[in-house]
Amino acid sequence: MTHINFRKLVTQKEVINILTNLVNEMGSSFCIKDISGKLLIGTDSKELVNKYPVKLLDEIIGWVMSDKKTETIASILSYLAQQQYEKKLLANELLDKYQEIDLFHDIFTKVTTSLNPKEVARLVIEEARKSIQSTSASILFLNNNTGQLEILWEDGQNNCSENSLIQVQRILSTIVKSGQGEIVNDVFSDPRFVDNQVNFHSFICVPLTTKKQVIGALVIISETPATYSTQDLKLLTILALQTAVAIEKAVLYEQNCNALHVAQEQTQQLQRTLYELQQTQTQLIQSEKMSSLGQLVAGVAHEINNPVNYVAGNLNYAKQYTQDLLNLLHLYQQYYPYPVSEIKDLIQNLDLEFIKQDLTNLLSSMHLGIERIRHLALSLRNFSRLEREEMKPVDIHEGIDNTLLILESKLKPNKRHQGIQIIKEYGKIFLIEGYANQLSQVFMNLIANAIDAIEGQEKPGIINICTGVISEDNFQQVIHSNSQLEKLLKIYTSAPKHQIIPSVVVFISDNGMGMDETVRSHLFEPFFTTKSTSKGTGLGLSISYQIIEKHGGILQCISQPGQGTAFWIEIPVQQTTLKSLELTHSPPYDVA
Repeated sequence: MTHINFRKLVTQKEVINILTNLVNEMGSSFCIKDISGKLLIGTDSKELVNKYPVKLLDEIIGWVMSDKKTETIASILSYLAQQQYEKKLLANELLDKYQEIDLFHDIFTKVTTSLNPKEVARLVIEEARKSIQSTSASILFLNNNTGQLEILWEDGQNNCSENSLIQVQRILSTIVKSGQGEIVNDVFSDPRFVDNQVNFHSFICVPLTTKKQVIGALVIISETPATYSTQDLKLLTILALQTAVAIEKAVLYEQNCNALHVAQEQTQQLQRTLYELQQTQTQLIQSEKMSSLGQLVAGVAHEINNPVNYVAGNLNYAKQYTQDLLNLLHLYQQYYPYPVSEIKDLIQNLDLEFIKQDLTNLLSSMHLGIERIRHLALSLRNFSRLEREEMKPVDIHEGIDNTLLILESKLKPNKRHQGIQIIKEYGKIFLIEGYANQLSQVFMNLIANAIDAIEGQEKPGIINICTGVISEDNFQQVIHSNSQLEKLLKIYTSAPKHQIIPSVVVFISDNGMGMDETVRSHLFEPFFTTKSTSKGTGLGLSISYQIIEKHGGILQCISQPGQGTAFWIEIPVQQTTLKSLELTHSPPYDVA
């Protein structure tokens, strides 16, 4: 009950003036005492024999003592007390409303900024327990699949809510599905709880309802007897409305995040699948291409080798016969120094001495030419051989040199360029475990691309080929010890990535026109090419990337417009059997 201060009421200046004027008109004396008989106004005397109570809500709060009948004074004070009481009551109600509004504002601010359902539930329970007496509180979430209420968040003594709520699941479900909140101040006198052994005495249950459906409940529990009021129910109902909206928003956000995560995983899986399909397609095309090329080269090599072997075999006899004839001519000149005039004139016209000297050289050159043709045919056959090769020690320098031999004709000056200079700076490297012919194919693709990049420019073409062995500890040392490599890397914005295991590195660069980031980012895509259809299929670099990846290595391109292009190849020196070699390479380009 809201009390008033009776002493403060009767000692107000306005009240004293009213009472004084009234007594003067009545011509009487009076005094006012509080409920304990303590004098508040006037002077007590024996003449004041009349005693009239001052009441508030039928409760005596003071006395008016007078020598005459002065009930009017007691009535006026009772009326003023009633007014004071109502003002105070209204002020308290306004204060409560303000506190509720302030509470709702704080809760609304907190829950609307959280997108975690459990965090929202925790915040609401904390605020609810500040305003309403309880020993525990829970927010329950309705599982649409099972139809059961599940604890989203709970707070209280000894987690009493968990076991208790399980025991009264059916009763709470009925309240929740009704859509109306309910107060039960004494569960032991409620017939619905007769068969349930609960360890609490009172509770309030309010459904969490959105526009669409009931999604759960807000429950306040007290182990000791409590007298929950409709005001408490109203407060929880307002909280429940805000909570339901916030939780629904948080759940939707969580579902969207999960859906986005699933979509991202599916996208990544599709990217991997697409990449694998592109690799498979590329491998099939390359396999068919190499099969046809192998058959062609085998036939060409056979057709070349037959006449070459014939010429090479007869060339030895030609050298012997020529030497015999020269010996005979020498003896003839020695024993017949004065030939007839016709022979003498012919000797002078033919320049016999020059023929004798040059003929031997000519036959030696023919022999070198035949050996060169043999070596070229062998390189072509090895490069495109069809039989399945096994991993074995590979000499990188030999593979590069064989490739340069095959491409030698394209390096000479022609109408497309002024000639291309090959600058080789080979370091001391190990033999690596790999597939020699496949690595030769990589060198062929990269050097051929470098030649194509130089075509059409006015300045002389230069292709730099550097090699070395690097590891995590000596990467910078190798870069600085190789003058060409160090010079070229200074052109680019960043050094290439490298592995931590000992690896052989091959750096092939050209002084061509270079390329921008757009072209470079798609460089290893199957079928991507900047060349005309007649000059390229767009498979060379994609196949090269797969071959280096198959060897557990790295193939990167570094390029800028006007600064040329460089390819960084890095292959581990030692490898396990490919079947047990687990690679985690991602596609070298964006397949999205």
